[in-house]
Amino acid sequence: MTPQFEYSIANQDDVRQFGKIAEQCFISPPGNIETYINRIGVENLRLIHRSEQVVGGLAMLSMGQWFGGQCVPMTGIAAVGIAPEYRGSGAAIALMQHTVKELHTKGVPISVLYPATQRLYRKAGYEQGGALCGWEIPTESIQVREQPLSVLPVPSDCQVFHDLYQQQARLINGHLDRNPAIWQQTTQPDEKEIYYAYLLGSTDQPEGYIIFSQQPAEDGSLLLVKDRVVLTAAAAKTFWCFLANHRSSIKKVRWRGAASDSLMLLLPEQTAKPRFADRWLLRVIDVGKALSKRGYPPEIEAELHLEVRDDLIAENNGKFMLSVANGRGEVARGGKGELKLDVRGLAPLYTGLFTPHQLQLAGQLDATETAISTATEIFAGLSPWMPDFF
Repeated sequence: MTPQFEYSIANQDDVRQFGKIAEQCFISPPGNIETYINRIGVENLRLIHRSEQVVGGLAMLSMGQWFGGQCVPMTGIAAVGIAPEYRGSGAAIALMQHTVKELHTKGVPISVLYPATQRLYRKAGYEQGGALCGWEIPTESIQVREQPLSVLPVPSDCQVFHDLYQQQARLINGHLDRNPAIWQQTTQPDEKEIYYAYLLGSTDQPEGYIIFSQQPAEDGSLLLVKDRVVLTAAAAKTFWCFLANHRSSIKKVRWRGAASDSLMLLLPEQTAKPRFADRWLLRVIDVGKALSKRGYPPEIEAELHLEVRDDLIAENNGKFMLSVANGRGEVARGGKGELKLDVRGLAPLYTGLFTPHQLQLAGQLDATETAISTATEIFAGLSPWMPDFF
């Protein structure tokens, strides 16, 4: 730890100081940071001080994240900002180290964030865990004309969205059990935007939904998908047909999806193009809890012997035996330590972003052939991604 900095939960007296720092860090218009803080709650801010002066801070968002069909308790880290005059002083790493230790004390299994720079967060034990990809398609090229389901306008904060989203999220590694602040961001526009929301299917038995906004652009109007859930093949066709029907007034559609988005199989041609590909980082805060709360392939019965190194959390160091059966895992201390890695290397293995063989090639783990084969079976699944940015 860096001794010259002090870590604290925010109070009302500190908020104004941190608000000014955050406005400068994120080039935010006046008032936006205050709205953000009110949305997440002052009690969820953590600050770093020097001589009673606030020099930076971050926000903690309690939620969950789905892996292997199970929701793992997770704390998201957002709005990490350090005053310009204190950058390079060690304030940022001190803030992150204190935060990780606090999360471990609270018994949080994992933590996730979007990095402005990987180097800082890797020093605190975070590593790439999954993807957030942006796509764009010319509306006229969608050319899906079959609409099996009705499309019903509803308020953008319709409660049924939560239930439909959870049905989809549990099937996709990396999707969030969203914090209320993220739901608010997803369903409630600011004064500069209008959101439109539609159910796909009947009110009694909806099979998906879409929330979007529209905005002018230099080369034609854009339709920006804010959130969407597609639970059936009929909903997938309806989703594309509904978007295609905007072609008279909308030139392009943009959405967030996976690096390989299966919905695009319905398109006649490969006219959807990637706009960006970002990676979110994950940190295993508590090795035992993280491994035991995750889900696993139900047909697998196996035992994996790990040896983990963690320079920050002493309790994560040592050998662990992960026993998997019936889709669940049990963790015990000890074992042979046949798969050796540090806590950073554990992150992309845990999420399934990379296979054990890929991680071995990258120098992230050292393992016997048997351990590599076992870990490959245990952590098999869809490549992790999420549509949310925080």
